[in-house]
Amino acid sequence: MTKGRIHSLESFGTVDGPGTRFVVFVQGCPMRCAYCHNPDTWAMTGGTMMEPAEIIEQYERNRPFYKDGGLTVTGGEPLMQIDFLIDLFTLAKEKDIHTCIDTSGIAFKPGNTALIEKLDKLMTLTNLVMLDIKHIDPEKHKELTQQPNDGILAFAAYLNEKQIPMWIRHVVVPGITDDDEYLYKLGQFIGKFTNLKALDVLPYHTMGEKKYENLGIPYKLHGVPAMGQKEVIEKKKVILDGIKEVRKELGIM
Repeated sequence: MTKGRIHSLESFGTVDGPGTRFVVFVQGCPMRCAYCHNPDTWAMTGGTMMEPAEIIEQYERNRPFYKDGGLTVTGGEPLMQIDFLIDLFTLAKEKDIHTCIDTSGIAFKPGNTALIEKLDKLMTLTNLVMLDIKHIDPEKHKELTQQPNDGILAFAAYLNEKQIPMWIRHVVVPGITDDDEYLYKLGQFIGKFTNLKALDVLPYHTMGEKKYENLGIPYKLHGVPAMGQKEVIEKKKVILDGIKEVRKELGIM
């Protein structure tokens, strides 16, 4: 069994997939999202090395609480530790545990045959993927995350091809990801996928700024106000309009 580099564990997560969940935060992420509230997970070193069996053992201690939930791996970026994920989810499936990956999709490389083979195996063990799409525009995505988005968008298409249930997450940041033109385009992009099960549009908040200060990392969004809930509802409607339009064109109900 491959050990995982683990940042932390949360026993009762309620925003990381359906129901109450045991959440595994892995260490390591190549993205540098300006609004990331877990910059302490960026480094590919650090964390605690853990066996998959240790994690399942901790899950089992509180199993009755997870009857409508399951196990979610987030981060950091889970797909950077794909061998560990395969071993962890193999054990989870043996215990009939609902499995979810919360990912940015940044690790997906369409031309990497060895990676695709591993992903194919992992998807047979995965009940749900929560995919964070930071920005639909390639250049604005680079500005926001310091990484391209072509592989991320290709990963969404891969999940649809495999018909893995997919929840899309999008954080709305004032002046950065709240432009209606791009939100509508995001809706058009994800609307063509028949595996799309949910859309979470999340308001940008400033709660992570103090953590950056403590870590001695400059906070790029200093002074950007938090997004209000009313505005988030309006922005979600723009994405939904894009979804509806493309589905009407394609005859997807």
